[in-house]
Amino acid sequence: MRKRDHNVLTNAASLLVCGLLAGVVVAAAAFPAVAMSGLAAKAGAETFGALPTELTVARAPQISYLLASDGKTPLATMYDENRRDVKLADISEPMRKAIIAAEDHDFYKHNGVDINGVARAFVNNQTEGSGQQGASTLTMQYVRLAIAYSATHPADVVAATEDTSARKLREMKLALQVDKEFSKDEILTRYLNLASFGNGAYGIFAASQVYFGKPPSKLKIEEAALLAGMVKAPTTNDPTTEAGYPLALDRRNYVIQNMVDIKAITQQEADVAKATKLVVKDKRTPNGCVAANVNSWGFFCDYFYRWWMDQETFGSTRYDRERRLKSGGYNVVTTIDVQAQRAADKAVRKAKSENSKEAAMVAVVEPGTGRVRALAVNRQFKLDDPKHPKNKISSDPAKSKKKIRGNYPATVNPLLTGGDGITGYQAGSTFKMFTIVAALEKGVPLSHTINAPKQFKSEYIIRPGPAACPGTNFYCPTNSTESMAGVHNMWSAFGRSVNTYFVPLQQQVGAENVVKAAKRLGINFRSQEDLDLEKGAHQWGAFTLGVSQTTPLDLANAYATLAADGKYCEPIPVQEIRDPEGNKLDIANPRCEKRFSTEVARAAVDAARCPVGDKSSSSRCAGATAGNVRGDVGFPVAGKSGTTDSEKTAALVAMTKQYAVAGIMADPDWPQTNVEMKHAEKDGINPPVWETLRDAMKGKDRVDFAAPGEKISVGDQRSIPDVKCVSVDTAKSRLKGAGFEPVVSSAKVPSSCKQGEAAGTNPDGRTSKGGVVTIEVSSGGGTPGNTDGNPGGPPGGRPGGRPGG
Repeated sequence: MRKRDHNVLTNAASLLVCGLLAGVVVAAAAFPAVAMSGLAAKAGAETFGALPTELTVARAPQISYLLASDGKTPLATMYDENRRDVKLADISEPMRKAIIAAEDHDFYKHNGVDINGVARAFVNNQTEGSGQQGASTLTMQYVRLAIAYSATHPADVVAATEDTSARKLREMKLALQVDKEFSKDEILTRYLNLASFGNGAYGIFAASQVYFGKPPSKLKIEEAALLAGMVKAPTTNDPTTEAGYPLALDRRNYVIQNMVDIKAITQQEADVAKATKLVVKDKRTPNGCVAANVNSWGFFCDYFYRWWMDQETFGSTRYDRERRLKSGGYNVVTTIDVQAQRAADKAVRKAKSENSKEAAMVAVVEPGTGRVRALAVNRQFKLDDPKHPKNKISSDPAKSKKKIRGNYPATVNPLLTGGDGITGYQAGSTFKMFTIVAALEKGVPLSHTINAPKQFKSEYIIRPGPAACPGTNFYCPTNSTESMAGVHNMWSAFGRSVNTYFVPLQQQVGAENVVKAAKRLGINFRSQEDLDLEKGAHQWGAFTLGVSQTTPLDLANAYATLAADGKYCEPIPVQEIRDPEGNKLDIANPRCEKRFSTEVARAAVDAARCPVGDKSSSSRCAGATAGNVRGDVGFPVAGKSGTTDSEKTAALVAMTKQYAVAGIMADPDWPQTNVEMKHAEKDGINPPVWETLRDAMKGKDRVDFAAPGEKISVGDQRSIPDVKCVSVDTAKSRLKGAGFEPVVSSAKVPSSCKQGEAAGTNPDGRTSKGGVVTIEVSSGGGTPGNTDGNPGGPPGGRPGGRPGG
């Protein structure tokens, strides 16, 4: 604060005169008959001297701005009061002169209190029939505003604004002190930043934006005069109303003429300004996520708001945090990528209209930072008007009977991120990835083979029902098609989404370890059912098939962790936050930690290249449930599709090194929908995911996924014993003794061996320890040198399986 130098005698005289005048004013209010007596003056001087001399000035509420990741594109604004403090240099000269002309001609001459003005007002106000005159200087008005904004109790606000002599005395005393503490320019700037201009505009920055759509540095004479004329009665002189327009015009012209009187402008300039037609924009600054710059971006804005409300950095209570956001004057650069967000918005609406009960939801996360780059759903972000509702009747039959409306086309529920009763949606076979990760951590290589049957009788105990083996309590999953049965490794089993490979693999590594891997990758359990099942995770047999609930955001972030070589990052909607002074807050920094080894992550991604039509580094992919993704995106990709029973939901994850995109199609109003969710069709979930990824990647560099190491890919390789032309039982015994799992092929092959003897193995040569080795059975009649069935062929049967399995 810069102190002003004043003549000591001048200040002393001011205090004395003010004290005497104060006594007169107080006495006149209570005892008109003795108002001019010496007793009144003495009492007034003593009372004035006892008044406080220090003004506590709290920062007035400031508007917070949310921007896209480019630091330029507006996302939303949030405020209790639409105000943004500016410096004097950012206020045009006409505006500075106009407010002085309107409120305080002698502002640069007096010491905070206009003694002559006080005296004139007193004499005038004692004359019967005369209009009441005020004597408040700009400094006194600033004091009044500062006291009100610094008040911590409603009674203090009332005391700061009530029309009493006591209030006037306090203002005078503090105005004298303020005038010593601050320069005139500082006082003028503070006043213009505090004053109310109506229509939700507080301070000159907001006023110039609301009424003229420009910064205060660009205000012209006629515009400045209008705003200056409004501070005395912003409601009465409101130029946006029919009644207030002529009053605002008259007041504007009055201020313009006063600018001539104080020699701020010439008469010629005044005449031109008065002749200028009064045009105002009446554009209130939007407030909150429902007034986001683009309506569909409201879902991302709401995610940011919920994130902010969870950060203790901004206050110990949710009330404190909300006040900080809406009055703290922050500049927030969010993580929303305009290119990715627009791509996602377009894609989800192309697949499903806003009036569709099915929600097409897409989330985009940046691997290695956790920055959420896009959140899109085919919904409008707004509340349905209860008086004139437009939402459709709920798809839930129970609610439909009661005429309860659903959450489409408009909702503010966090469909993509969870919370407020939104617990998520089943993501199907995308969860098989978590079994792969858990197995890799246990030392099971990608080449690990399992003879996947048509139906697998597990050791998991469940209630009797369709998922159990007939007459038992054991979980017995099947595949979407019988052709999936056969010997598979992780590449082929993941590519074809073979249920009867992954349930035994989960059983081998422990379902509880698969659940832990999912949680470490970022999957959160929100429903009570899932939380209860987690307690007995060792028996959660169907977990690998994606029966628990998740959100598009959690799913995208889980896969992003693998794309980032095992570095988990908490999903975050901000990349920079600055306070009003421009200080950068650390809370916007990514929050990451290494949760999986690089080798495990790279091996998991290698398997995930198969389902989306890419080739693993070892080219061992076989089958693809979403095989078009690689060609349509045009970059190295990895991911997985998923479908639940009766296709009540459909999911797809597709990612590059730069973006992980997860999409889920479901009915949020009725999870048990009878509508079959689709995949590859134009109204399925696959197109919104790959189209979002394709368009988000435009202009980005090609970055390939790193290959996993040999050991984690093929494991501990062992030589397969020669079993040619021995009995099948002998062949099985030799293979078991060598540490392999023998399987006898049901088909017979021609060979030089006797019919019924072992003709060879598939694979032959070498394979991983503990892997499945198929014994080929001879049909006889072969020629020497052709004793093996299909040496070296890839494990598994024909490519097949329904999309998204």
